[in-house]
Amino acid sequence: MKNARPLPKFLVDRHHTWRKDLGPETRMRLSKLAADGQAPAAMMVACCDSRVMASDVFGADAGEFFVHRNIANLVPSYLPDGQQHGTSATIEYAVNVLKISHLIVMGHFGCGGVAGCLAQHQNPDLKHEENTAFVTHWLEVLEPRVPTVLGKGLSEQQMLRALEHQAVLLSLENLMTFPFVKSAVEAGTLELHGIWNDIQGGILEYYDAAAGDFVPV
Repeated sequence: MKNARPLPKFLVDRHHTWRKDLGPETRMRLSKLAADGQAPAAMMVACCDSRVMASDVFGADAGEFFVHRNIANLVPSYLPDGQQHGTSATIEYAVNVLKISHLIVMGHFGCGGVAGCLAQHQNPDLKHEENTAFVTHWLEVLEPRVPTVLGKGLSEQQMLRALEHQAVLLSLENLMTFPFVKSAVEAGTLELHGIWNDIQGGILEYYDAAAGDFVPV
């Protein structure tokens, strides 16, 4: 592949530093993971945002979380149309093959995808920009929830926070359209969770169905 270039020096240096700092316990654990394979108890659907890391929120080590990341941490509805669906394929593998016990959708403060969805709704002409066709089509998954945050007298920032929460709730609802997810939840072998990460303050919220709202952990 002629277009593939060597790794930049700063990445090579960081890898060498990481490898040098590996202690004997970590090396043993990684060797065991390599030999035994993965058996994570939980899957996390998170945003691609570089500031959002499962390890920052839960202090996770390698092998603990099966992680899928996409723009705005969205799960689309089940659509068995024979096309290629990365998010759906990852969920299918986690539930049917890895037999995870917990499936977590994590939204976050300052989500650019959520802000983009709100902007698209308020300015439909943005949808016709060819250089963002993939992003705009993807964000249409969330757009049906935009009306829930409009017309309530909220500020722009309040609307964004509310829509970030809606992205999590919509994804949780869409997960239940997958037959294998629904059957696992109903059988009691799988639990769904929705969380929102305030990356500016280190606060984590989870959706409390009884309260009908997100509450601090």
